[in-house]
Amino acid sequence: MAVAEKVRSLGRECQFLEFDVADAAHTAQVLHPLLEERCPDILVNNAGVSRDAIFGLMSDRDWEEVIDTSLRGFFNVTRPVVQKMIHRRQGRIVTISSTSGLSGVPGQVNYSAAKAGLIGATKALALEVARRRILVNAVAPGFIETEMIEHMPLDQILPRIPLGRLGRPEEVAALVSFLCSEEAGYITGQVFSINGGIYS
Repeated sequence: MAVAEKVRSLGRECQFLEFDVADAAHTAQVLHPLLEERCPDILVNNAGVSRDAIFGLMSDRDWEEVIDTSLRGFFNVTRPVVQKMIHRRQGRIVTISSTSGLSGVPGQVNYSAAKAGLIGATKALALEVARRRILVNAVAPGFIETEMIEHMPLDQILPRIPLGRLGRPEEVAALVSFLCSEEAGYITGQVFSINGGIYS
C-alpha cells in the first residue's frame, strides 16, 4: 500500500491488487477481469519467500511454500499476461531471481532451487516470444537491505562482499527500470547479477 500511495503522490495512476500468486484460482479471479480490459506493457515478477533449513531436516511445507511462491507464482501470473502480450506483439517481463539461484547457498536448497528454476524459465520463455517483440530477462540480486536478510549473520556476510556493503533496493529497481526502457530494446534471455561482486 505504501508504494501505491507514493506512486499516486506523483500524479500517476496506481491500482493495488492483493492476491496469493501461488493460488491459481485466486490469481485468475483477480487478474483475468483486468486483463480483459487492458494488457500491461511491463510485468515484474517479484514474489518470493524464504524458509531456510538444512535440507535433511527441511519439512515438506517449507519446500512447497518456497517452490510454489516462486515457480507456481511465476506460472500463474506470467502465463495470462504473456498471452495478452503475444496478441499485442510487445511487452517486457523482468523476473527477480537471486544469487542463490546462480551459486547455491547451504541451508537454502529450496530457495536456490526455486530461483534457479526462474532463471531457466526466463531463458526458455525469452526464446519462445522474441519474435513477438516481447523481451524477457531476469535480475539476480545478492544481499540487499530488505526484511529477508534481517535474520542473517551480517557480521559474517559483509566480509565476503568485495564492495563491503549491502545493496540497496533502489539499485535493484534502477536495473529493472533500465531493462524496461527503450535503451534495453536488444536485450532478452539474460540474467543480470547485482551483488557487490560476491559472485560473478
